[in-house]
Amino acid sequence: MRVLRTASALLLSAALAPLAVADEGMWMPQQMPQLALRLKALGFEGDPAQFADLTGFPMGAIVSLGGCTASFVSDEGLIVTNHHCVTGALQYNATPERNLLKDGYLAKTRADELPVGPGSRVWVTTGVTDVTAEIRAKLPPKIVDAALDRLLERRIKTRVAACEAGGGKRCVVAPFFGGKSYYEIAQMEIADVRLVYAPAEGIGNFGGETDNWRWPRHTGDWSFYRAYVGPDGKPATHAAANVPYKPKFRLKVSPKGASPGEVVFVAGYPGRTQRHMTFEEVREVVNWQLPRSIKLAKEQIALLEELAKQDKALAIKAAGRLRGLNNGLTNQSGVLEGLSRGGALAQKEKLQQELVAWIAADPARSTKYGGALDTLAKMQAEAEKTRDRNAWLGGLAMSSTYLSAANTLYRLSLERGKKQDLDRDEGYQQRDWTRLKEAQERMQRTIDPRLDRATFRWALQHIAELPADQRIAPIDTAAGLKPGMAKADAEKAIDGWLDKMYAGTKMADKDFRLALFEKPAKDVAATADTFVALAVSMHPMLEAQREAGRARSGAYARVRPVYMEALIEKAGGLVAPDANSTLRVTYGVVKGVDGKDGLWLKPQTTLKGIEQKHTGEGEFDAPDTHLKAIQALRAGKATPYLDPKLGDVPIDFLSTVDTTGGNSGSPTLNAKGELVGLLFDGTYDSVASNYLYEPVGTRSIHVDSRYLLWTMTEVDGAGHLVEEMNR
Repeated sequence: MRVLRTASALLLSAALAPLAVADEGMWMPQQMPQLALRLKALGFEGDPAQFADLTGFPMGAIVSLGGCTASFVSDEGLIVTNHHCVTGALQYNATPERNLLKDGYLAKTRADELPVGPGSRVWVTTGVTDVTAEIRAKLPPKIVDAALDRLLERRIKTRVAACEAGGGKRCVVAPFFGGKSYYEIAQMEIADVRLVYAPAEGIGNFGGETDNWRWPRHTGDWSFYRAYVGPDGKPATHAAANVPYKPKFRLKVSPKGASPGEVVFVAGYPGRTQRHMTFEEVREVVNWQLPRSIKLAKEQIALLEELAKQDKALAIKAAGRLRGLNNGLTNQSGVLEGLSRGGALAQKEKLQQELVAWIAADPARSTKYGGALDTLAKMQAEAEKTRDRNAWLGGLAMSSTYLSAANTLYRLSLERGKKQDLDRDEGYQQRDWTRLKEAQERMQRTIDPRLDRATFRWALQHIAELPADQRIAPIDTAAGLKPGMAKADAEKAIDGWLDKMYAGTKMADKDFRLALFEKPAKDVAATADTFVALAVSMHPMLEAQREAGRARSGAYARVRPVYMEALIEKAGGLVAPDANSTLRVTYGVVKGVDGKDGLWLKPQTTLKGIEQKHTGEGEFDAPDTHLKAIQALRAGKATPYLDPKLGDVPIDFLSTVDTTGGNSGSPTLNAKGELVGLLFDGTYDSVASNYLYEPVGTRSIHVDSRYLLWTMTEVDGAGHLVEEMNR
C-alpha cells in the first residue's frame, strides 16, 4: 500500500496557502498539508498531514458506497451514511405488507440484519499512486484521435490489472486536471453489506421534496449498514458464516455535535463538478442541457406518479426512480437559476476573457497555450450539431429496463468473444462480469411491464419528433416512424409496435436474462425475443456513436491538459481538481447565511421546527413516537444531547464546506477527528457552485450527531447501536 506524500508539481508551497479563495476546494488528501496556513487562520490547531495518510486516522475510516460516502463507527463494521443513500436497500427489502420505505427498519440482533441486495459494495481506499508518467509517456504525436484514446485506455487497463492481481481489491486509474495527471486508487472491496437501521420516512425524509435543497431543514438523514467478510477476515460474497468486518480505524460519534464558528472537515467521495469547463461548454449547459433535463424530469415524474397510484407494489418499484428524479429536478433548477439569473454564466465568461488576455500578454504563454481555447470551442460547436439525436440514442435504454438489459447482454456476448481481456471495452472486462450479473439479479425487484412500457413509450414519442437529419434509423424502421409524421399517427404506430414488443419478450424473467449471460454472440443474436432483436439492430449505430466518442476523447486528451495547465499557472499553482468520485477533503466553519433581502438564516435548527412543521400527513408527518419523545423532553426529561445555548436538541446545521453529489453521507469531523454530523445536502441558492464557486453564499447542510443519538435512544429503540459505537 502506497500513500502519496510528495507534493505534486501542480502544488505550491504552504507559504502561498492563504491565497486560496475562501473555503473553495474539494482537495485531494495529499494536498491538505499545503493548506496549513489557511487552516490555522480559521483556528485549526491540528496537523493537516493527518488527512494525507489514507491508511491512518481519520481517513482509514472513510468508505465509498458507490454514489454515496459512509464511515465506520464501531469496531464491528457498523457504517453510518445518509437515509437517502439506503433507499435502494429499503426498496429491495420492501413489500406492500412491510413497506420499509415508509416505516424504516431496525435490526434488534445481528441475525435480523438484512442483505442490501446484489451488487452492493463498500470500498475502503487503501492507497493512491501517481501514475501520470506511465499513462502519458511517449504518446505518438501523429496518432489519430480515436487510436490515442484506445492507447490511453489500454495503458489504464494494464495498470488496473496489475493493481488488482491477487484479488480482494478494486482499482481505478482516474484522470485529474483534464487528464494532465493520472492517479491509481486502490480500494478494498467488501461485497457483503447488510441493512441495520433506517429511521421512518417521517424522520429520514421529513420535509420531502418541499424542503429538499432548502434551508431551514429538519431532516434526520442517517442510516446504518454493517460490512461483513469471510471467517478469514477477507472480502467474501454474502454467506451465513460471514462475520462483521473489523476496520483498523473508526470514528467516534460526538455527543456534542457542532456549534457556530467551529471549524469542520468533510471527507468523502464527491461525484462530479465542472468548474474547469470552458465558457462555451457551460453556455451549452445553460442554453440546452439543463432546460432539456428539467423538462424531461418533470414529464417522467408526472408519468410515474400517476402509475404509482395503481397499486402499492408498483409504487414501491417506482419509489427509487421517483426520488432520484425529484432530487435531480430541484438541483438542476437551482443550478440553472444560479448560472443564468444569478449571473454565474456571465462571471464565467469574464474569467475566460481574463485567461485569454493573460495568455496573450506573454509570447511564451501564447506559444504554449494560445490555441487551446479555440480548439475546445470548435470541438464544442461540432458536438452541438447532433446533440439531440446523440442524447436520445445514448439515453434511450434509460427509459426501458428491458432494452437496457438486452443491450448489456448482447454487448457482453460480443466482448466475451474477444480472446484478450485487455481488448475488451471498459465495463465489460472479466473484472466486471460478476457485477453485471448482480445487476441483472437486482433488477428483478424493480422491473415491471407497466412501468417499462409507459416510460419507453414516453421516450419514443420524443424520438418521433427528431428532425430528419438526426433520426435513429433502427427505431424508425422497427416502429414505422417517419420525419415530420403527425403526432397522432406516430403515437398509433408506437402503440402498435409496443404491443408486439412486449408480447414477444421474456426480458422480465430473471432466469431468461441469466441464461443469456454466458451465451456466445451468435446464440444471443438468434434468440427469439423482440428486445434482444432490437438491441442487435441498434448495436451498429451505438457502436458508431462510441467510436465517435473515442475520437472526441482522444482529441480532448491532447488539448484539455494544455488548457488546464494554463489555468493552474495563472492561479499560481494551488488549484483543486474537479471532483471525480475519488476521495477528497474539504473544510469550513459552521455559519449561517443571508437569505432574501434583510433575512439572516441561522446556522442551526432544532426539534422546535419539527413541532412547527408537523401536519400529520404527506411530507410533514413525524411518527407518533417522535412527537411523544419531544413532549417528554418538553416535560423535563433529561437528555445529554440538549444544546444549552439553544435550549433544545439541534437537528441540522449549515457550514461553508465545499461539497457536491457523492458527498452524501460523508462524515463531518471536528478538529479532533470526531464525527459531529453527516453531510447530506447543499442549498438551492448555491448549487450552481458545481460550475463556478460562489465564495460568499455557498453552504452545505449537515445533520447534527446529537439529533442522531437522541432519536436512536429516545425514539427508535436503537440504544444497543449507540452502546456499540461507544465501546
